[in-house]
Amino acid sequence: MKIITHEVNGIRIAEVISDERIVNTVDEALQLLVDLYYQEFDKVILFAKNVHPDFFDLKTKMAGEILQKFSNYRMQLTIVGDFDQYPSKSLKDFIYECNKGQAVNFISSEQLKEALGISR
Repeated sequence: MKIITHEVNGIRIAEVISDERIVNTVDEALQLLVDLYYQEFDKVILFAKNVHPDFFDLKTKMAGEILQKFSNYRMQLTIVGDFDQYPSKSLKDFIYECNKGQAVNFISSEQLKEALGISR
């Protein structure tokens, strides 16, 4: 796992890069959050491929538990991926509602590049 640090308008953002899945459980998400929190990051970018598929099945409640942890620490979370691969209407509604706020956002790779002002 590698952390790329971005600074945008004085906000420290940790972009978590890995070829492997790094969040398989709520506890792993909490450990990652705490590690980044104590490194004084304000926001975390995770890629959907690095999160266990149960996160995207709302019946497992994994997403709710993880997002609650991020909310408790007041750490913004952005999850990057292609969410059209998940046919669940409830997940689409959940993503839509999350994207209305600022605490948790679900975006595409292109939106990430735009937001960070990078080209890769």
